[in-house]
Amino acid sequence: MDSHGFMGFWSDIDADYRLTYQEWHNCEHMPERVGIPGFIEGRRYRALADGPMFFMCYLTQDPGVLSSGPYLAALNRPTPWTKEALTHFRNPERSIYRRVTVMGSVPTHVPYILQMRFNAPATGPEVAARLEAWMARPPAPELRASLYDMDTEASRIMTAERKIYEAGPGQRQYLILVELLDKGPAEQAAEGLKAALGPEVRDLVTTTYWLETRIRSVDVRHPGTASVEDTP
Repeated sequence: MDSHGFMGFWSDIDADYRLTYQEWHNCEHMPERVGIPGFIEGRRYRALADGPMFFMCYLTQDPGVLSSGPYLAALNRPTPWTKEALTHFRNPERSIYRRVTVMGSVPTHVPYILQMRFNAPATGPEVAARLEAWMARPPAPELRASLYDMDTEASRIMTAERKIYEAGPGQRQYLILVELLDKGPAEQAAEGLKAALGPEVRDLVTTTYWLETRIRSVDVRHPGTASVEDTP
């Protein structure tokens, strides 16, 4: 099932709560989310170096799923464990995106992602054209690059969960995710993409993450069950 909606959540977690956070996120939170109609997959990543320690994301059939009644109902009915876990988030940032384009091909299981978040005066299609030019000579034979444009209105919806972690959307309009089978090409990919995007790019943040866990809806047409993959 193709995905056109994307929710990204960046955060550090209190050091003494990280194991409990991982248990909550694996065993309660992600299974709950991928059981919502239109959700396809949930993932959690860890930063290799600088950047927020954890990156959590959900892929949905379309962006409207991320402001739908069933999703907002879940956000406004946090479980006791969710209420506890969210108090341990530090420097959180959450944004909702529409996919502009996706290019390239990789196997289902991809252990690394390079992220680039930025602002630019260019439109989404213009940024996509620059990404396409870069993809003509990629730094690895198998990679996939996706460009997302933030849905500011949906990102700003106030919910009971957001009141707990007290953060809103990020200030960067565009997100590029480059999925890689190996972390080696990440630095070369970052340099090449920065050059391809052009000098007018502002507020650029680049981070490489490794996949910690992934939970996928078994059938997005009839959600409610999930399969789990852990990356050691």
